[in-house]
Amino acid sequence: MNNISLLQNYWKELYPATGFKILEDFLEEAEKYRVSASDSQTDWYKDAIVYSLYVDLFNKDFSGLLDKLDYLEDLGVNCLWLLPMLDSPMRDAGFDIRNYDRIRADLLGLPENFAKEEQENLFGKFLQEAHQRGIRIIFDIAMNHTSDQHPWFLEAQKSPDNPYRDYYIWSKDNTMYSDARLLFKGIENSNWEPLGDVYYLHRFFSFQPDLNYKNPQVLLEMSRNLLYWQSLGVDGFRADAIPYLWKEEGTDCENRPKTHTIVKFFRALLDHINPGSFLLAEACQQPVNVVKYLGDGDECHAAYHFPLMPMMYKAIAMEDNLPIRKTLSTQVTPALPDSAQWMTFLRVHDELSLELIYVSEEDRKYIHENYCHDPKWDFRVGEGISARLAELFQKDIRKISLAYSLMLTITGSPVVYYGDEFGKLNDEKFYNEQIKLTGKDDTRFLVRGRIDWKQLQEDLKDPENFHTQVYEIIKSLLNTRKEHPAFGRGHTEFIDAVNLAGKNANQVLAYFRTMPEENILVVNNLSGRQVEIKHPLSHNNTFILNANGFSYNEEKESIILEPYGFVWFEAV
Repeated sequence: MNNISLLQNYWKELYPATGFKILEDFLEEAEKYRVSASDSQTDWYKDAIVYSLYVDLFNKDFSGLLDKLDYLEDLGVNCLWLLPMLDSPMRDAGFDIRNYDRIRADLLGLPENFAKEEQENLFGKFLQEAHQRGIRIIFDIAMNHTSDQHPWFLEAQKSPDNPYRDYYIWSKDNTMYSDARLLFKGIENSNWEPLGDVYYLHRFFSFQPDLNYKNPQVLLEMSRNLLYWQSLGVDGFRADAIPYLWKEEGTDCENRPKTHTIVKFFRALLDHINPGSFLLAEACQQPVNVVKYLGDGDECHAAYHFPLMPMMYKAIAMEDNLPIRKTLSTQVTPALPDSAQWMTFLRVHDELSLELIYVSEEDRKYIHENYCHDPKWDFRVGEGISARLAELFQKDIRKISLAYSLMLTITGSPVVYYGDEFGKLNDEKFYNEQIKLTGKDDTRFLVRGRIDWKQLQEDLKDPENFHTQVYEIIKSLLNTRKEHPAFGRGHTEFIDAVNLAGKNANQVLAYFRTMPEENILVVNNLSGRQVEIKHPLSHNNTFILNANGFSYNEEKESIILEPYGFVWFEAV
């Protein structure tokens, strides 16, 4: 079935009482966004090493980011995920979008009233320079809600008869959708915010009213936004908060069938106009629900593996491979469509999430107790920890390196959070600044903050400096990963590590990453004790790709791993 037929089917499912004329007119309009194809590779994301950053916090603006493309290329990065960059009042770090087709003026170094042509010239230059270095660009777009300063909402609140009123969800009381959980527990008291004599729905902050996708104009407006950025050369989008798009009374308003229809519509539209745009699902759910956002290869191309992230921390804390092996078993993580990919991460711009939707109360409590070293880091009453990677591991370089060994090799495509490559710490100054600015005590501000490049350059001159040691190890691992397609495209097969007494060494996590052209063996010591195991392969048939805290005993044909040590072998 061609994309036009698909779009018609999705439209009929979403809006059965609306004819095709609106859709046909829109598709005719959409042709203006079509550009000549310049890249035939559409599954590039399987080889991606993604680096996530805020443009302003990373290096002031796009000009500053342009200056650091050499740094990022040298680090081994081949995809940038730009955290919210669109026009915003910045009460939620840019996830409260005021205009979907404008970049924030300060990020462009332009006055607030800049012309769109200026935006397209400056941003276009950045895209061109990144693409010349083989670096793809994706960015965040909040699909579920806008800022309360968005022109649509400013119009909508004027009167019930305003044409934009139906872009949002209103009620005379706050009892509708009562089964929808409170996502910002401890920060917001309700999913409804009073405005005059009515309430509007918000699943996140009260200044982020939810969009009403039951209105077809909302779907088309959001589609126009995606097509605009696609036509400029953006390689893809991180679809923020997509599980909540479609609301139905008597449900929890998450993962509804028509939410998937909306995502299918976006995918078919992007494929129709300019094939190859990447869609990344931000669906904070159990894998069995997350894989539904990949569909049969007709929704998103990739999704975060949220449950794997906390299980990597748990495995290191309890010195046992079971949390990871269980999470990646087919009982928990279903198989993906051939075209789809998991995205793995250790830290992102949000808290270390311990939502009970994908971790048990026992796991939440255990991880929180082992990693929330400061009460100030608590987020959402124990459902998260707001701390940088180096803080969580208390600046233990061995644990930081081991965690990266796991993330970079175990499955999917990895996401590096800006600054973690050199052990950036929590930023108390930035945290306090943001509380004053937003009026919200959001501990996630601790894990953001600016990079002081002048200080970092000084730190990196000293080989004994903590930041230098972390940087050199992570850079080496990233570049090794980049050279071997099996890490992104291969099949993962866990094996039992066996000690010299012939017993399973459960503190070791070992696995093969295999594809027809490559066979790679990764062995990780999750414990704080030295461990010696039998070599799973012949020593003569392996080549060391990378290692930390590793040695080989030729006489015993054994592998010796120091506390939190690891080794990556290629079978030859």
